Amino acid sequence: MDLFDATTATAAGVPVVAPGAPLAVRMRPRSLDEVAGQEHLLVAGSPLRRLVEPATEAARRAAPSSVVLWGPPGTGKTTLAYLVATTSGRRFVELSAVTAGVKDVRAVIDDARRRLATDGGETVLFVDEVHRFTKAQQDALLPSVENRWVTLVAATTENPSFSVNSPLLSRSLLLTLQPLSTQDVRRLVRRAVEDDRGLDGSVTLAEDAEEHLLRLAGGDARKALTILEAAAGAALSGPVPEDGDGPVLVDLETVERAIDTAAVRYDRDGDQHYDVISAFIKSMRGSDVDAALHYLARMVAAGEDPRFIARRIVIAAAEDVGMADPSALQTAVAAAQAVQMIGMPEGRIVLAEAVVHVATAPKSNASYNGINAALADVQAGRIGSVPTHLRDAHYPGARSLGHGKGYVYSHDEPHGVAAQRYLPDELDGARYYRPTDRGYERTVSERLDRIRAILDES
Repeated sequence: MDLFDATTATAAGVPVVAPGAPLAVRMRPRSLDEVAGQEHLLVAGSPLRRLVEPATEAARRAAPSSVVLWGPPGTGKTTLAYLVATTSGRRFVELSAVTAGVKDVRAVIDDARRRLATDGGETVLFVDEVHRFTKAQQDALLPSVENRWVTLVAATTENPSFSVNSPLLSRSLLLTLQPLSTQDVRRLVRRAVEDDRGLDGSVTLAEDAEEHLLRLAGGDARKALTILEAAAGAALSGPVPEDGDGPVLVDLETVERAIDTAAVRYDRDGDQHYDVISAFIKSMRGSDVDAALHYLARMVAAGEDPRFIARRIVIAAAEDVGMADPSALQTAVAAAQAVQMIGMPEGRIVLAEAVVHVATAPKSNASYNGINAALADVQAGRIGSVPTHLRDAHYPGARSLGHGKGYVYSHDEPHGVAAQRYLPDELDGARYYRPTDRGYERTVSERLDRIRAILDES
């Protein structure tokens, strides 16, 4: 079935939503006030608000002529494109980079130019998944952007710095959409239950069913409304309530049955959350890669925020692997960035790769212990004065105070290490970092012994 009723498209080219359209389409916001999240883009006077709701003709001319919306799926990129057209009275044309070619792009641009020349109004060209366009297809958009023949709104789930041509990106305003919070999605779900465009109060959603739905959605508004629609359909096709006219209850079992995904018993605000994440961290520290992947799977299946999981992996790489394998931290940080970029469900693969690296790497907490020991001394008042030869000697009068006098430039020494004192007198001889003999840290330990022998000559 078509999402829209093509016979009732508006004069501006925006199709009217058919009664049988999916719930996510029917509940598409009609104004910026209904948009969930993205408050950082919608403040008064922001470029996006000026583009959607120009207060004056001058404001419209000053609005950006090309916008690239970058964000995870289900965060409102298509919604914002529709609002640019519907609230400003512009004609709306949508192209999908999956199916459109250069010929289609040029046809839209030529039509937009004719309309401008004959006072047929401005055109908003929405290109979904613009990262799938080839260089030639993206280049075909440049003249229309430069000459304002169309207002281009391009959407992508991939980093535009790598997926959008530099000439097009330099002519566009890049707006980054943030993942929706659980509360943002909750408000959308509850609005869909009550709103006459949605389920119009025909069902009620049990608390545990709502929580399970939100976990499965993972911050994706479209996915949340799709799950809600499936569960509501299952409930409404069942037995009629005894009172006959009241709303039908959508319980946890109905949600599970509708989407064929059993709820994982995992309360993100309760003991299960803390027990599972604790076991996850300790399994990585203990080098049990299979257990670590098991607990990762439990969190992923339960809809735990992947950014939270990624942060814990980064901490484990620094605290428990440390200098025994410095590349583990690089992998963990890259995983955190990748999860932010691509979202779920693909993000689970990235998280798993980082977990395997951290769990199987040699372990050392020497860096962790080193900073803790140094902090303990500082907090206990063992600070002392910075040695005079290490003090800043660049400001007027510093050298007359002896600052920098006697400092030896390390690169001028045979081994790149100068035999001079760096710690304050009160901490002379302190040893905070004590490397192990595991992994790369064995090499660090051997080199550090030679360095400290030179430094001790001072």
